[in-house]
Amino acid sequence: MNSLVAYDSSDSETDNDESEEIKYIQKEDNFAHSNFKLQSVFPTTTRLESSGCGLEVKIASSSSNVECNLNSTQNFAQKHSVTSRPAVMTLNDETSFQFSKSVCENPLAVMQKSGRTGKMVPSAHKRLFQDSVTGAQNIKPYVPKRLRQKEAANNKSKELQESTDILNTGIGCTAPGEHQLGLLNKVSDFIKPYLENQHKTSNIPKCLVFQMSQHQGPVTTIQWCPVDQHSHLLLSASMDKSIKIWDAIETGRCLKNYLCHSGAVRDAQWSLCGRQILSGGFDSMLHLTDIETGKQVISFCNEFQITCLAFSPTNQNVFLSGGFSSTVKAWDTRSCKVVNEYSAGIQQTLDILFLPGGTEFLTSTDAVSRDSADRTIIAWDFQTSAKISNQIFHERYTIPCMALHPKEPVFVAQTNGNYMVLFSTQRPYRMNKRKRYEGHKVEGYAVGCKFSHDGTLLASGSSDGTVCFYNYLNSKLVRTLPAHKQACTDVSFHPVHPSIIATSDWSGEIKLWQ
Repeated sequence: MNSLVAYDSSDSETDNDESEEIKYIQKEDNFAHSNFKLQSVFPTTTRLESSGCGLEVKIASSSSNVECNLNSTQNFAQKHSVTSRPAVMTLNDETSFQFSKSVCENPLAVMQKSGRTGKMVPSAHKRLFQDSVTGAQNIKPYVPKRLRQKEAANNKSKELQESTDILNTGIGCTAPGEHQLGLLNKVSDFIKPYLENQHKTSNIPKCLVFQMSQHQGPVTTIQWCPVDQHSHLLLSASMDKSIKIWDAIETGRCLKNYLCHSGAVRDAQWSLCGRQILSGGFDSMLHLTDIETGKQVISFCNEFQITCLAFSPTNQNVFLSGGFSSTVKAWDTRSCKVVNEYSAGIQQTLDILFLPGGTEFLTSTDAVSRDSADRTIIAWDFQTSAKISNQIFHERYTIPCMALHPKEPVFVAQTNGNYMVLFSTQRPYRMNKRKRYEGHKVEGYAVGCKFSHDGTLLASGSSDGTVCFYNYLNSKLVRTLPAHKQACTDVSFHPVHPSIIATSDWSGEIKLWQ
């Protein structure tokens, strides 16, 4: 019967220890793969050496069929206080020191240091265990569902806070220097001399400077940038669904064209900082657009078509919108929600005007009766949405436009009766019956009117294409300027230069006069 291990019973010191190790490994390997059923007999003599002491123990057994297992061998070693040889290698002094130094060291590395890996048989190779530190790094701890949901909610709130901060930065006009690019990094040399010195008297322009004809539809409004350093920029909105920004002082070129609306743009307003444009139109959409990037900072879907817009003079985060509805809505750009509503028994709001202080505002409507106008002009409390008065104008004409005087507590209203009337901004908003500015024609057009910045002149467009200039104090017609071939829809005085105005007409043409 073949034996798994054949040891020499001789005690000669010339025995090859390495040969015995390999045989011993083979024996242990075969024993592990035999399903604990030995088909061979251990040798009659087995020698166990302890490292460095030369201790020998002889075990005698019969040569007949002997059944033994690993437990009997271990029990014998414990009984006689004998250190058994390990299954892979002999522990000499050097190797024993290495194991005591680092118990987590790779066994293969230890065997390489001891110089005993060269003659290992393939069956002796074992799968190496991973380093404990590496294994720990690859293990992901379990996080309960409740904590995961809480963490996701916190991340969402942080992202919302960051987006709100960015939005407030844009609205509050405190954008960092890297955003001051393109349109807002230039100050026109033509208006620099007028920035520090306030002009004394506005002059009526005499000659045409630029003629800009890129709009394909009627121009509904034109406005200069409210920031004096960038007042060379002119905003125009048209019913061709576009909004444009022009260099109307030096070159007369179109600098930006925004196509964010799918319907006619009825009104557009600069923000107070001059970095955004608020626009609304017949597509029932409200857009707050960044003028540099052309992207919509905020977009609102309204329930009705928009005809007029107005920013609050005390809080640029809030604006009013009116249109084909009996309700005027107040929107907050920070929460993107309606914060207040002002309801009246009307069909359409034509214009919105904030009074000095920003606590009250006026709306003009299309509500007229046979002999008098009921609710043609309505005064509102901005905070409480209470109706202050609706019996301000008692004539049977609608009012498409209103303008506030820059220095005195009065405002003017354009009527479809081909004249303008003057009202007080203080309660009960009495009409001045001694002043009536007439000489131009409206005839159903939404003709605009504006005061000069010194308050001495009042200009109005006309349905025959002319621009009429009135003396504010005595309401007399000073001069008529033949500006356009079609109806002149709007006129705007330059905020810095005393003798520059811009006009627009129903054909989409914009002209600059000086």
